[in-house]
This record gives sequence, C-alpha cells and structure tokens, in this order.
Amino acid sequence: MGAAVGAALKKVLVAILTEPKVLKNILFSLLVLVVAVILPTAFVVSIFSGDFEIDTQSLRQYVEDNLSASDIHFLSTVENIMERIEEAMIEAEMGSQTKAAQVLYIMALDDYANQPGFVSRLVSCFLPEQTDAQLIARVNSEFGTNISVQDYTNVMKNIRSEVINVSGFTNPANKNNLDLVEWAKAAYEAGWGYVMGTYGKVLTEELLDAKITQLPDAVGSYEEYIRANYLGLRTADCVGLIKGYCWYDVETGEISYASNGHPDISADQLYGRATEKGPISTLPEIPGIILHKDGHVGIYIGDGYAIEAMGTKYGVVKTRVANRNWSGWCKNPYITYVEETEEQELT
Repeated sequence: MGAAVGAALKKVLVAILTEPKVLKNILFSLLVLVVAVILPTAFVVSIFSGDFEIDTQSLRQYVEDNLSASDIHFLSTVENIMERIEEAMIEAEMGSQTKAAQVLYIMALDDYANQPGFVSRLVSCFLPEQTDAQLIARVNSEFGTNISVQDYTNVMKNIRSEVINVSGFTNPANKNNLDLVEWAKAAYEAGWGYVMGTYGKVLTEELLDAKITQLPDAVGSYEEYIRANYLGLRTADCVGLIKGYCWYDVETGEISYASNGHPDISADQLYGRATEKGPISTLPEIPGIILHKDGHVGIYIGDGYAIEAMGTKYGVVKTRVANRNWSGWCKNPYITYVEETEEQELT
C-alpha cells in the first residue's frame, strides 16, 4: 500500500470513529477496511467483539487538533463519492455489492475519482454471480490498475464476515423461508467458517476457548485449523446456520440466543419436530426447505442446490442436492413458509 493511500485511510478512520452517524451508515465498511489493513489482528477482533471501547471524545479532540481544512475537505469529498457510488449501485440493481465498490474506490481508485464518469465506470465492472478474480480483472482492465486479487479478497473477507447482508430480505419482521435462503446465501458469499456449537456470531478468542472447553473433541481437535482460518470471522455449525437466522434481529444486528420463538435444538430434533416432511425423493421445489440426514441439516435454495455448514475443513458451502445423500426434507416448524412473488421469481 502506498503512503498516500495509507494516510488517506487513517484520516477516514478518524472520521468514522468520531461521528456516530457516519459509523452507523455510509462509511461503516471503511472502518472494517481500515482496521483490517492498519491494525493488528487481535486489535481488530477486540473491536468487533465489543471488548474494545472507543473513546470518541478523545478522537474528536484529535480531529480538532490535527486535521487541517484541506483534510476536512478531503473527508467530505470521500463521503460524497461514497454516497454517489451507493446510489449508482442501487440504481444498477447491484445494491448488495455496494460495499465492494466503495472498498475498491478507497483501496485503489482514489486517483481516478475526479475523472468524468468515474462512478459509472466503476459500477459497470460489477456483474451478477462474478468471482473476486473476475471483478478485479474487469476493474484492472477498465482503469489500467494492477490490483491484487488476494489483497482485495483479504480486505473483503473482513467486511463480508462482519456485515451480514440482509438487503435481499423480503419481510425482516417475520421469520420466513425466503429470507432464510437470503441469509444462507449471505453466509456462503461471505465465506463463513464452521465451528461446532456456533450460530453466526464473530468467532472471538473468548468464544473459541468456550467451545473448546465445551466440545474438546469436535472443536478442540481442530483448534489449530480454526485459529488459522476462522478467528475473527463469523462461524456456524449446520443447524446453527438456521438458528442464527431465526435469532437474528435486523434492527439491532444482533443474534440473541434462543430468541424469536426458535428453541436451541439439534439437527435431528429440528427434523423430528417438523410436521411437514418426507423422503428426499419427494422434495418440493420450495426455497427454504430443510434438508436432513442423520445428524446434519442444510438449506434448500432452489434449482437443485443447497447451502450448508458442511464441516470444519469446509465452512459454509453451496452443493448440489443430488450429490449429498440427503435422506429427507422438512419445513422448519418455527418459521413461516410463503410463496415467491412473480417479481422475485424474475430476479
């Protein structure tokens, strides 16, 4: 990273941490980006786990004492461009990728931001269902940059794991099958890991230690792998992926244990308590159906595919139903099953 970019990121960090309104809204993704790039991993984890309290008054004083008028103008310009990117991504029906576009701007494209058509050129690089490598190839081609796919993926890994994308939810106030699918897709796209006994929270040192104590074989025997791959990211086990959605509060962004009328039950208990179920040969084409085999569940997302928290060495993955030896299906008895609207089917 160049010195100029690093300096800019630090300025943005100060602005984000100083202004709660900004922190909550447009520049939240930048907070994740900056601390992921500049600060030690342990410090990053402590911030996002809630163990670290930010002294906003001291940071505000720092801004007053150290930022010049040109610095403040720079931050205002950054915020304006971020807003324009957000508006353009939504207009292009790529709203779920807004943070990715904003990260690319801050990470490598600041020098191009004043060029005519910058925002539309950036938005044109985004296509549905593209990989990070495909996106970066398009950006490098469009702007003549040399962005590393690995650098971009490393930054986005932190952002995707911290921020749960609920932009596709149809009815956040009512737990339902369509939003369960959107939840599963968000977890898959963010690259959530797998740790037995977890249900979507960020994996902190404290949480990992607790799970090792609780499940020494299922978690403790994989400690080295988990620490190397999942610490600081969101994790879930198979039924935890489902429970995490049911326990998630869209307003607060918190996952509260055994809330919203969904009990803490195992994969087999979920299947056992279902009143609507059948053998896998009779699987209905209903997104959000729960797939089951002994000790394991997944989420049917339609068109013959499922998303499941497969295991420690796999994380949350997308699989073909026909390839996974599922024995049965059921409707989760603790959520509402609704049909897709015509508009949703076309998107």
